[in-house]
Amino acid sequence: MPVMRRLLLILVCLIAFGALSTCHFSGGADDSKGAPSLGERVEQAAADLTVERSAEEEWLDDQLFALGTGLEGKIGIAVYDPARGRMVHFKGTRLYPQQSVSKLWVALTALDMADRGTLDLGETGTVRMRDLAVFHSPIRQNVIAQGSFSSTYADFIKRALTQSDNTANDTVLRRVGGPEQVRSTLAKKGFADIRFGPGERPMQSQIAGLEWRQPYALGDTFFEVRKGVPHDVRKAAFDGYVNDPVDGATPVAIAAALAQLKQGELLSPANTARFLGWLGEVKSGPNRLKGGLPEGWSIAHKTGTGQVLDIVEPGQSADQAGYNDVGILTAPDGSIYTVAVMIGRTHVSIPERMEMMHGVVRAIAGYHEMVIGPGAQGKKLPPETLSKKSSEPAEVRFLTAQRDSLEA
Repeated sequence: MPVMRRLLLILVCLIAFGALSTCHFSGGADDSKGAPSLGERVEQAAADLTVERSAEEEWLDDQLFALGTGLEGKIGIAVYDPARGRMVHFKGTRLYPQQSVSKLWVALTALDMADRGTLDLGETGTVRMRDLAVFHSPIRQNVIAQGSFSSTYADFIKRALTQSDNTANDTVLRRVGGPEQVRSTLAKKGFADIRFGPGERPMQSQIAGLEWRQPYALGDTFFEVRKGVPHDVRKAAFDGYVNDPVDGATPVAIAAALAQLKQGELLSPANTARFLGWLGEVKSGPNRLKGGLPEGWSIAHKTGTGQVLDIVEPGQSADQAGYNDVGILTAPDGSIYTVAVMIGRTHVSIPERMEMMHGVVRAIAGYHEMVIGPGAQGKKLPPETLSKKSSEPAEVRFLTAQRDSLEA
């Protein structure tokens, strides 16, 4: 960390030390502001003074702090280096809406069942009009035109991940046993900080202050009905979801889970490869994390996008609940980094959000160059360097956990 920033943080910490014993810093009001609050600065100082870190970790932590505080909104970022057991994050232990990121856990549940012999991925499922989900669903046109659509569950999982098809995801969710089965899988895998909601249709209705009706799945019906919800009702539902998301997850938990997936700790080798292959084919969010990739880097990822609270006056920016991208980055030399960028709430422009995500990728690439050393780019690392278990708790350093625990 730069000397001047360290001295400043020490000074701030000393000034506020007495207040820390009696004050509780709440992130509620300050989460929507770009500038870091006094509480955040004090927490950062505490983290800097109490956690032993390498120069590379300090540099990456500074980059994430600048990116996280530079965008107005409720922002969480986590970056994990599995080979060295280093977790660096900005407000990464708080819960953020996942939205379609949660499709990862439906796929995980289905593939886990396939590994246990309780689901044949070649089995055929059928979608009918009564099964259609709300929002993005390319399958919808097939069902409307033909009355139904049939395919294998492997294909439905692929569509849910690569096209973020809500109906495909709901079809898999029904087959695996519903939300409770997904929650059971998450618990079994040890993902205590990853929630799973009630399913796409009831959750999106609740966020809008509505109760689900199947006609909402067709055309613009959902949007038209949503316009009739009283503004105070809709805002209360929206705020409630953002503040305590039923599908919430922490960026730290997601980054750790993706590392375990990549390292083959969650599924059989065949289904691990299948899962990672699908994530490498994701079509959504080409200019989120993916848009910031340096030459020679690749990403396997999943995006998530939530509703907009469009009840503002003309010319004003509306808040959006959930604008995410999480993934596995691979450097030219084969090094792996996992990342979760979760914007729980913001009204800033889409290009600004994308640029922040690009900045996170650039920061990871910069960190990589620092830890690998000059001239090492493009050289393949020995396999043992890339296979350290992400589940070894002693290896994981939650570098800014103090910052979050004081506001929890």
